Amino acid sequence: MPPPAWLHQALAQQPGHRDVVVAGARVHYRCWGPAGAPGVVLVHGGAAHSGWWDHVPPLLTGCRVVALDLSGHGDSDRREPYDPLLRAREVVAVAAAEGLDRPVLVGHSMGGWVAVTVGVEDPDAVAGVAFIDSPLNDSPPDGARLRERRRPHRVHPDAATAVARFRPLPEQDVLLPHVREHVARGSLRPAEGGWTWKFDPHFSGNRLRLRDLLPQLRCPVVLLRCDRGLVDPAMAAEMARLVPAGMPVVDLPDAGHHPMLDQPLALVAALRTLLAVWPRRPR
Repeated sequence: MPPPAWLHQALAQQPGHRDVVVAGARVHYRCWGPAGAPGVVLVHGGAAHSGWWDHVPPLLTGCRVVALDLSGHGDSDRREPYDPLLRAREVVAVAAAEGLDRPVLVGHSMGGWVAVTVGVEDPDAVAGVAFIDSPLNDSPPDGARLRERRRPHRVHPDAATAVARFRPLPEQDVLLPHVREHVARGSLRPAEGGWTWKFDPHFSGNRLRLRDLLPQLRCPVVLLRCDRGLVDPAMAAEMARLVPAGMPVVDLPDAGHHPMLDQPLALVAALRTLLAVWPRRPR
């Protein structure tokens, strides 16, 4: 079955590919939309990469959208060790390289922790932060799977075999097949004997806790909560109480933890609404 027309048209809009060096490491990013338009920066989750967003930016019309590969992910360099404050600097550096004036940051899962860190460390650099199903990270989700992912990657004999093995963490029952195929193929790199995953198994490094970050936020913030994700209503309410000025919570109906893989149009609708009603703060 061919992909739906909207997805075919979105993926046909090829992004630009660029790099910026941050603290000695090359950080790769993709960009869409007209230069000089209001900026949006998309920050992927752990073990993911900028290509997870490929079908989203073309639907955020009227914006200049960039999506970066955090260090240790995608086509960016690896570091030793990984520093959460340095990852926040990577986001700010990519926005600056594209000339984005106070963009809206959108972070998914671990990328939400990074985006909130930017909002705390450099609030004047952003118009606001939206984070998607990023839990209060007092303990990492699905610890057994995370330990498994820290092992050296298996090398698959061919790309098709690797794609068939692709599973998001945490796993979810529903994935749009054409989106899954696109994301999985973009997650691979050639290796001796076949193909393996791009991300560094040791990407996690030290973490800053949302429980500690949210009370320090002074920029606008919203949580996009996935109905079947990691943030239940009670946790979302606790998060909202931690933000001094309060925090709206928007539920994405019937979405798993990775809404770009199962409910991308609901995610786009939420982001379009946010970008339309969220005023850009003056300097």
